[in-house]
Amino acid sequence: MRRTSARTRKALFTPFIAITSATLLLTACGSGADSADSSAGGTAQAAANSDKIPTTDLVSGIQKDEAAAQLLPSGVTSLTVAVSVGGTPPGTTYLDDGKTLTGQDVDFTNAVAKVLGIKLKTEQAGFEAILPALDSGKYDFGASNFGVTDERRKTIDFVTYINDGQGFATREDSKLSKVTDLTQLCGLNIATGAGTTFEATLEENKHVCTDAGKKAYKVQTYSESGAIWSSVQQGRSDVVMSTINGLRYAVAHQTGVKFLNEYHRLDVGFAFKKGTKLAPAFQAAVNKLLADGTYARILKKWGTTGSAITKSEISPAELKN
Repeated sequence: MRRTSARTRKALFTPFIAITSATLLLTACGSGADSADSSAGGTAQAAANSDKIPTTDLVSGIQKDEAAAQLLPSGVTSLTVAVSVGGTPPGTTYLDDGKTLTGQDVDFTNAVAKVLGIKLKTEQAGFEAILPALDSGKYDFGASNFGVTDERRKTIDFVTYINDGQGFATREDSKLSKVTDLTQLCGLNIATGAGTTFEATLEENKHVCTDAGKKAYKVQTYSESGAIWSSVQQGRSDVVMSTINGLRYAVAHQTGVKFLNEYHRLDVGFAFKKGTKLAPAFQAAVNKLLADGTYARILKKWGTTGSAITKSEISPAELKN
């Protein structure tokens, strides 16, 4: 999840605790992961997740909505979407065939495409590479749990579809119980994903420690979630910062880690180049899914009902709670 302004004193990451050797091979979701496009990587990833991934098909039966489709620019029948493969649900990962992508973002992307009656070409990319590539036209949009921030809105348009957020996790034996202020992290090593809002926020707010006469925390960035959690397990890192949904999933499905607390909520949206003409159609499609119940069913499938929104918005202001 994500660049943010210096005023946003919070951070996000993607969860996942690396306990087994297979788990250590997985890449991070929504936290700046490199794409896992080799069949070996996909197979290992799928093997580690195969007993946990829900497979209910909620998308194939969705019918085209003519009112929403008419909002598309003339002649648009297919779009290219960029995704970052995360390694663990609810983020984008592989089914047990090691090839088929699945996850909450995948379901919402495919559902919107069905409502609009368009075909999708999916390309994998590193999380940190997707937003810069939108302006060049390499991709039509990105779908990888991108948090909506005021800094990003300067160059990116968003269409929101969930509300996720930023949180902290650590080892079970840590004395930390809740992080309400970054000064609590002074002197610690903080692991997070490269190119995310967590990294940006941490770097921009290091001064809170020196301002308080304390030793600054150290930001450790990784492009793979396996490396993040290996660092925590081996004691090289003290705390992880990532998405609320990802962290809660890690706590529910892995051992040796505990969720500390939510730190800051952010709207999450499909990302487009600034000034896109696709936004109204995507907004209408998300609202259609909300109205017909498909939206709620997707959230229930991935265990993220706490991330529900009541309506889709186009590039809303960053949440400051």
